[in-house]
Amino acid sequence: MKRKLFALLIPGLLILSSPASAQQGFFVKPLAEKKVTELPPGDLFWHIDTFDSKEQAQAAAGSSGLVAEYDGEVWLFRLGRAGEAATGGTKVAEIGPIPRITAQEYLLRVNEAGGPKGSASAAHTHPGSEAFYVLRGELSQKTPHGVARLTAGQSMVGQGTDTPMVVSNSGSEDLRQFALFVVDANKPFSSPAQLP
Repeated sequence: MKRKLFALLIPGLLILSSPASAQQGFFVKPLAEKKVTELPPGDLFWHIDTFDSKEQAQAAAGSSGLVAEYDGEVWLFRLGRAGEAATGGTKVAEIGPIPRITAQEYLLRVNEAGGPKGSASAAHTHPGSEAFYVLRGELSQKTPHGVARLTAGQSMVGQGTDTPMVVSNSGSEDLRQFALFVVDANKPFSSPAQLP
């Protein structure tokens, strides 16, 4: 019996699913992005803060910050050095160091992702660095290096450029997480891959 494959197109991300897993409902939604030609010097860390207003967050964003409104809160995702606090914000997480990449232009992006128990992305790669912060539920990332699991309030740095991965909800409740990217803006954001 032949199995049909469905392509779910999300801006910048292609997820291929079988009918059964398509019904599972793993989703990816871009929250904020910008292109820059330079990254901050030194070791890179993603700083996640919340603010009382969008104006305050934008004032603290600088050249490498992304502001998004999500779930009734104003969030600032800022790429910088370890220990750099955002003025006026409440610290949520500091994730790093993020593996550096070299490119003529960089895309900084924050995605919301998740879905119900058992849902998963298709195997894919990114042309740069990825980090994760779990808002609720349990995230699993499977790569050739093994499986990493995170629960609400935890964060991690991904495996780096062009590493095949599958991201899934391995918990018993809905998964909601932020995925933070520093990728080469002149390459496809996501490419299909295979895991051994």
